[in-house]
Amino acid sequence: MNVFYEENGEFKVGAVLADNDTSLQVEAPHGKRSKVKASAVLLRFTSPPHTAFMAAAQQEADAIDIDFLWQCCGTDEFGYEGLAADYFGHAPSAVEAAAVLMRLHGAPMYFYKKGRGRYRAASEDALQAALASVERKRLQALAKDAHVAELAAGRMPAAFGPLMDQLLYKPDRNSIEWKALEEAAEVAKVSPARLLQRCGALPDLHQYHLRRFLFEHFPKGAGFPELPPPVPPGALQLAEVEAHSIDDAETTEIDDAFSLQTLPGGNRRLGIHIAAPALGITTDSPLEAVARERLSTVYFPGGKITMLPDVAVGAYTLAAGRECPALSIYFDVAPDFSLLRHETRVERVRIADNLRHEQLEPVFNAAALARGAVDHPQGEALAWLWQFSGQRLIVRKGDAPRGEDRPEFVFRVSDGRVSITRRQRGTPIDQVVAELMILANSTWAADLQAAGLCGLFRVQSGGKVRTSTAAGPHEGLGVSQYLWATSPLRRYTDLVNQRQLMARVRGEAPPYQAKDTRLLAAMRDFEAAYETYAEYQRTMERYWSLRWLLQEEVATVSASVLRENLLRLDALPVVQRVSSLPPEVAAGDRVELAVGTVDLLDLSLELRYARTLPAA
Repeated sequence: MNVFYEENGEFKVGAVLADNDTSLQVEAPHGKRSKVKASAVLLRFTSPPHTAFMAAAQQEADAIDIDFLWQCCGTDEFGYEGLAADYFGHAPSAVEAAAVLMRLHGAPMYFYKKGRGRYRAASEDALQAALASVERKRLQALAKDAHVAELAAGRMPAAFGPLMDQLLYKPDRNSIEWKALEEAAEVAKVSPARLLQRCGALPDLHQYHLRRFLFEHFPKGAGFPELPPPVPPGALQLAEVEAHSIDDAETTEIDDAFSLQTLPGGNRRLGIHIAAPALGITTDSPLEAVARERLSTVYFPGGKITMLPDVAVGAYTLAAGRECPALSIYFDVAPDFSLLRHETRVERVRIADNLRHEQLEPVFNAAALARGAVDHPQGEALAWLWQFSGQRLIVRKGDAPRGEDRPEFVFRVSDGRVSITRRQRGTPIDQVVAELMILANSTWAADLQAAGLCGLFRVQSGGKVRTSTAAGPHEGLGVSQYLWATSPLRRYTDLVNQRQLMARVRGEAPPYQAKDTRLLAAMRDFEAAYETYAEYQRTMERYWSLRWLLQEEVATVSASVLRENLLRLDALPVVQRVSSLPPEVAAGDRVELAVGTVDLLDLSLELRYARTLPAA
C-alpha cells in the first residue's frame, strides 16, 4: 500500500511500512523513513509504484487546461475528488485525482484553498485582477532586465531621465528603475552614482553636488515665488550723519555701516547703522514666511542662495547714495576710548559710500597704520576706529595673548575655472568690523535683558555655543550677553531680534514673549539650518579645492601636521588623514605630499607622504 499526503504545504508520496490508525510509518522513494499523521493522507493506492507516482501525476497535471478547470468548478466550495470525477467523466484513478489536486494547489489565483483538499474558485473580477497583476510584474521584470542590460553596456536608459534626481538622492526602492540600477551597480561593484556617471548621466559634478543640496533642502527650487514688496516703513527722521559700509565686492545684502562725529569737548560719537527690514516685513507677511522657511542666506564658492528675495533686499540694503531705513546705535566715546553713553534710534541714514575690501586693504593695513597715514578720504576715521577697536579688544579679552588667526580662502569661480587665494585674518579691516559688530550686538543684548525682553541670544559656556531665548555669557567673546542683530538681511535670528529692539525703542508691545512657540521653533530650526548650510559650504569648498588641483595639474602640495596623521594643506582649506605619514613626523612639522587620485564624485583625495620640509 502507498499513500499520497500533504506535509508543510508540499505533496509527498511513500510506501506504507506500518499503519497505526492515527499515524503511519512510510518510506519515501529515496529511502527516507518518516512518521505521517493519518489526517494528512489524501490518497491510498497500490499502483503505480510509489517511486513512479509523482512523475505520472505531474505529467497528467501539466496537461490539464487551468481555464477549463476553473470554468468547470462553479462558485461553491468543492473537494478535489468530485472535481476530478467531473473533469475526467469517470471515477478518477489515483494518478488523475492527484493530478487535479496538484493543479488546483498550483494555481492560487484561480482557486482559493479552504481546507485539506477543498477549494473554491476565484470570482471572475478577482481572477482578472490577479492575472493583470502577474502580467504587470512580468512586464516590469522584462523592463528591469532591459535597464540592467543597457546600464551594463554603459548606456543610460531613457526612462531614467525624468527620475535622475530621485535615483541619485532619494530613491524609491520599490521602483523598477532603482532595482535595475542597484542590480547593475552590484554586478559592476560600484555605487549607483558611480555607475550613472559611467553612463554619462553626470556630466557636471558641480551640478551633482548642488542639486543634492537643493533636492534635500530647497525642494521647490532656490528661486522665489512672486512676492509683494515690503510695507513702506513710514516717516522716519533723517540722521545728521553720513555712513560708510565695509564689505567684500560680492556683498549685495549690505547690513551694516558706520559713522563718526566729533563732539564739542573732544569726544566722538560713533554710529553703527543696521539695515532695518523689520520695518517692512511684518510677522504675518509672505516675506516673513519665506525668511522663516530659509532662516539664513546660504554661501558657497561661486554663488549664494539669499534668505530674502531681491524685492526685499533692494528695499533695505544700505546702498551708497541712498537714504536708508536703519536701526542705529550711537556711542559717545571719550578721548581714552571709554564709553560714556549709548542710544538706539530708528531713523533714515544717508549712505555716503560702500567701501570694498579690495580697494581698502591696500591703504588701510598694518603698514599704513604704522606710518600714521591712511591714504583714503575716510583715513582719519578709519585710523581712529582702528585704535578704538584695539581698546575694545582689550576690554573683552584683557591682556591675554590672541590666538593665531588662520588664513581664510577666497574662492572665485568664472566659466568653470576656480581661483583660490589666501587672505590672512585679523587685518585692521577685520578687527574694526568685528569689534563694531560685537559692540552693537552685546550692547543690544544687554538692553533687551535689562528691559526684561526675550530674544534669540548666543550663549557660550564650556566651549559650546548655542542659541537661547534667555541672555547668558558668551565666554569666547568675553561679553556678559550677546545676540545677533547686525545681519537682518541674511539671518532670521537677527530679523527676530531687530523686531524686539524696535519695539523697545518705540515703546511698543514686543512681538515675541519668552515662551512664544514661534520663538522656540525658530530657535530650534535656525540651529539646524545654520549647521546644514555651513556643512554645504564646507563641502563645496572641498569640491572646488579638488577641482583646482586638477585644473592646475598640481603634483605636490605642502601641509602642516595637526596631530598623528591628520594634516592641513597650506594652499587649500583641506584637512585630512594621510596614512603614509612616517611615525617620526610630529605635530607642527611641515611636509610635502604627492597628489594621487582626485575624485570629484565622492570628493576623495589621495595624498602620499613625500618628504619633511625644513621648519619655517
